[in-house]
Amino acid sequence: MLKHTQNLLDIMSRLRHPEQGCAWDVKQDFTSLIPYLIEEAYEVVDAIERNDLDDLRSELGDLLLQVVFHSQIAEEQGLFNFEQVSAGICDKLIRRHPHVFSDAVFNTDEERHQAWEQAKADERRKKNKTEEQDSVLSGVARNLPALIECEKIQDRAANYGFDWPDALPVFDKVLEELDEVKEAWQSGDQAHIQEEIGDLLLVAVNLARHLNVNAEVALKESTKKFSRRFQHIEQQVKASGLSLKDCELAELDAFWNQAKQALNKK
Repeated sequence: MLKHTQNLLDIMSRLRHPEQGCAWDVKQDFTSLIPYLIEEAYEVVDAIERNDLDDLRSELGDLLLQVVFHSQIAEEQGLFNFEQVSAGICDKLIRRHPHVFSDAVFNTDEERHQAWEQAKADERRKKNKTEEQDSVLSGVARNLPALIECEKIQDRAANYGFDWPDALPVFDKVLEELDEVKEAWQSGDQAHIQEEIGDLLLVAVNLARHLNVNAEVALKESTKKFSRRFQHIEQQVKASGLSLKDCELAELDAFWNQAKQALNKK
């Protein structure tokens, strides 16, 4: 094992020592570490999006720490250890790439994708304990961000033929769902409004899939764009000697249009 990898494992073991370790580290368990695991993953993404490679190296280390932390807890409980985690992913990568590590030949990306999905389906079947659990949708993590989960579920269904043939009918479905949201809003039934908004978002994700757009990334980028434009409005309002609450919506809308023009030039 590499020197620094072993050093990291030894440090984690010492931190978890029940008498000589760190009190905070000792009291953690799988569940208590969930927020930190999620946070570190998002901080890796943030470093990538900012193209800060020094920060990326650091954030990857923080994410690796979470893997080592969970592995140490598992080893203490006699479940598995870091070496077994590493062995498991090595086996999985080799199994899912027979065209690299064996003699399989894929002539197209579609053939390669189908083989990948088949390998994953075989793995899911082996993990399921009962026939009732064996669904093509099994194995999608329930705690994924909603847009990512929705996309993965739809991809699974599409692999078994449950999908529109192209993007055109999805545009029509988006308009249909939008009309249903309006009808629900007019009814005043809040539960029904929520249901129809959910249906609209689901179809929007489906449209993104058909247009080869990652819905999660697209929404992230649009949120960033909104933030930049709104911050520009704040600056313009402050420069005019006013506050946001002093401005009428028409004034803010005018500042918004200025922001769009100004930021589009950059």
